[in-house]
Amino acid sequence: MRKSLLILAALALGGSVTAHAQNTASVRYKWYDGQGLMHYSDSLSSEAMKYGYDLVNDRGLVVRHVPRQLNADERAAAAKVAEAQAAKQQATLEAANAEARMLNAYPDEASYKVAQPQTLDTIDQQIHTTQLNLRSQEKALTDLLDRAAEIENAKKPVPKFLIDSIAAQRDTVTGLRHTQQRQQATRAQTVQEQVKQLARYRQLKAAQARAAQ
Repeated sequence: MRKSLLILAALALGGSVTAHAQNTASVRYKWYDGQGLMHYSDSLSSEAMKYGYDLVNDRGLVVRHVPRQLNADERAAAAKVAEAQAAKQQATLEAANAEARMLNAYPDEASYKVAQPQTLDTIDQQIHTTQLNLRSQEKALTDLLDRAAEIENAKKPVPKFLIDSIAAQRDTVTGLRHTQQRQQATRAQTVQEQVKQLARYRQLKAAQARAAQ
């Protein structure tokens, strides 16, 4: 009796394998060409891969869709999009980590407000140093211009080295003025960012409080 059951099980398994093989063998490829015409084939062609194709079973049902192959430009564009998305996700993760560190470092708003002026103090020190240097360089330029004026008043030609020195000193003064402008713009931007950061800190603390309830 047991031997008969084993034979029946083997026959059933064999039938299942045969049916699976027949079903696999009956899968065909369907695709649409550049003119929108539908094609069927028992084998995969280069045209099908070019436009993309469907795997269709013997009942005409789509088993799986395979998109068309991308050309070099499309692959490069897709890689660029994927890279941008990865960078965006990384930036989001870093921002979340920074906010978590901020909450851990400053348990209350009072401690957070104490830390904010420290950044402005550093920028103010840089501006002050630039201002002192600028005044010194402006005085040096004034001295050079006075010497050149004295020579001109004496009806003598201004020496080339003095002309070159004046030009170089003007460049130095101009560079320091630009540096001072950038530092002042950085300070103004920092103030605006700190206002936004404080508002964000308050939002995070409120959300933290709600979660703790």
